[in-house]
Amino acid sequence: MATETSLPDQLPFTGDPEADRLLVSEPMALLIGFVLDQQIQLQKAFSGPLELKRRVGTLDANQIATMDPGTLEEAFRQRPALHRFPGNMARRTQELSAAIARDYGGDPRRVWIEARDGKDLKARLLALPGIGEMKAGTLVAILTRRFGVRPPGWQDVLPKHPTLGDVDSSESLLRYQEGKRAHKAALRAKSDDSGR
Repeated sequence: MATETSLPDQLPFTGDPEADRLLVSEPMALLIGFVLDQQIQLQKAFSGPLELKRRVGTLDANQIATMDPGTLEEAFRQRPALHRFPGNMARRTQELSAAIARDYGGDPRRVWIEARDGKDLKARLLALPGIGEMKAGTLVAILTRRFGVRPPGWQDVLPKHPTLGDVDSSESLLRYQEGKRAHKAALRAKSDDSGR
C-alpha cells in the first residue's frame, strides 16, 4: 500500500489560488480536472472542478454518480460553460464519479493509496473513465513528485518526458506549456515532412 507523504498546499495549474488548492484538498477535483483537460486550455480545465462545486454544491463522487444527468449537464452548460463540449463532459464526469463510487467506495484517494506497486497504480488510473495513457502517466508524475505517493516500482511507470508533475510554480507552468507547444509543432512538422 502506498501513502501520501507530503501534500503541497496547491497545484499551480490555474492561476486561481482557490482552484489550485482544491486540486490538492479534494482528490475528485484533480481527477475531474484531468477528464476536462482536452480541447480546452489547461487553466480552464483545472478551474472547472471549483466552478462545478459552486454550481452543484459538491464534488462527492457518490453524489455526482447518482445526480440526475440533466441537472449535471445544466451545471456544465450554465454560462460560462465549463467546457466547449459541456454535454459530453458532464457525462464523462458522471462516469468517472460512478467508477469511484463503485470501485473505491466514493474515496478517490484509494485509487493511489491502495496501489500495490507502480504497475498497479498506473493500471488503476487507466481503468478510470476519461483517463488514457498520457493522463495516467501525468497523474503518476503528480502523485509521486508532488504527493509523495511512491509504491514499490513507481520509477518504472514514471514518464521520461516533462509533464504537469514537474510544475511547481506559475513560472514552471509557462515553461511547461511553451515546451509542449514546441514539441507539438515539431511533431506536426515531422508529420508534414513524412507525407511528402
